[in-house]
Amino acid sequence: MKTYDAAIVGAGMSGLAAGIRLAQYDRNVCILEKHSIFGGLNSFYRRNGRNYDVGLHAMTNYVPKGSRVGPLARVIRHLKISWDELGLVEQNGSSIAFPGVELNFTNDFERFETEIAEKFPAQIDGFRRMVAGLADYNQLGLGVSGGSAREYVSGFISDPRLVDMIFCPLLYYGGAREQDMEFGQFCVMFRSIFLEGFARPFDGVRHILFKLVKRFKSLGGEIRLNAGVKRFVHNERDEVDHIELENGEEIRAKNYLSSAGWPETMNLCGMGEKVSDKEIGKLGFVETISVLDKSPKKMGHDKTIVFFNDSERFSYRNPDSLVDLRSGVICAPSNFAYNKPFEENMIRITALANYDLWRKLSPEEYRRQKLLQYEKTLESAARFVPEFRSSVIDVDMFTPLTIRRFTGRERGAIYGAAEKRYDGLTPLRNLFICGADQGMVGIVGAMVSGLVVANTRVLNT
Repeated sequence: MKTYDAAIVGAGMSGLAAGIRLAQYDRNVCILEKHSIFGGLNSFYRRNGRNYDVGLHAMTNYVPKGSRVGPLARVIRHLKISWDELGLVEQNGSSIAFPGVELNFTNDFERFETEIAEKFPAQIDGFRRMVAGLADYNQLGLGVSGGSAREYVSGFISDPRLVDMIFCPLLYYGGAREQDMEFGQFCVMFRSIFLEGFARPFDGVRHILFKLVKRFKSLGGEIRLNAGVKRFVHNERDEVDHIELENGEEIRAKNYLSSAGWPETMNLCGMGEKVSDKEIGKLGFVETISVLDKSPKKMGHDKTIVFFNDSERFSYRNPDSLVDLRSGVICAPSNFAYNKPFEENMIRITALANYDLWRKLSPEEYRRQKLLQYEKTLESAARFVPEFRSSVIDVDMFTPLTIRRFTGRERGAIYGAAEKRYDGLTPLRNLFICGADQGMVGIVGAMVSGLVVANTRVLNT
């Protein structure tokens, strides 16, 4: 049985960041990944000769080169990866489109303030006071403060439509709760989207993943692909003794980190009974990917991302139907400020979906509904961007079942459970949680989670 200083389950952003951090301090680290490619919830694949990202619309938390504050600067500093290596390019500009009003924003926060001042003049003073009261990143760490973010925002903004418009991007890009999020999580998400902003490497998420894997291996780290974990074997001292892989091999380490999710990790420990219903994520999504024969800009669409809602109030809940077509996210990956033609022209659309209803479908009905819901999703989105359906030359689509199959996430819940484990602790003394269920989402957030858990639970003990 091979022994390591640390064994990490999951080669996603948090697992790779944790592995790099530990290897920098001469820890002998092995990362175990059940699939044949790394990335987890932010991975990539190739189909019909085309490259597709999984998860990535945009990387949030963007800051310009040379910045010393914020999560991205922290990631760059702690992982010793240069800003230039990430190859980030800013968004052209995005919007939040609701009935009768649209708020445009860029990576310059003043643009968003100006939009609110023009379209909600009675609310701008309260909005500015709300922003001034946001908790600083340095106050968040492992002790994210609770409380309802909606109550906080509504204490400054009296127009419920503006409250909904502020929450729409935040929830779609990181909301594990229905309708609301904790105040600390709100601070993180608001800063990451509005005060900092969106960026993307030209080659998509695989560009970042290859840099992380290269960095980890250069430090002597080991990545094992196709190495699914069957169970964590623990002893009477409430410690993990070793990991048993699905192929029967055993791996032993002093410390273990899991980015598989809280309920998923507890199941691997044989402690599934310790997981309450509220600790299993309820929110699933579908995403359609439409490959186009021309760029969106040539069709008159130059926005990077559009968050849309067609109703008087925004509903962010597990829907009663297969897909909730009332709201969603439309992303045009080529509409970042690239200085060369994009590799493929695409429109990606994300909407809320009901895992249980998809799971009940027969294989034949599942395939039929994917085709039907693809068409309905495009029809819904076409109300908010120029008509593009006649230019579609290839399609793909994933459902909550796809996420469940390829990531192991219960119910296909990308953002995990509503109740987070901010301290990273589990009932086993040498097993720690990192990633979405530790409380940080998105590419940069996941890497911060890996760094924080590696620092506080392994290096500082």
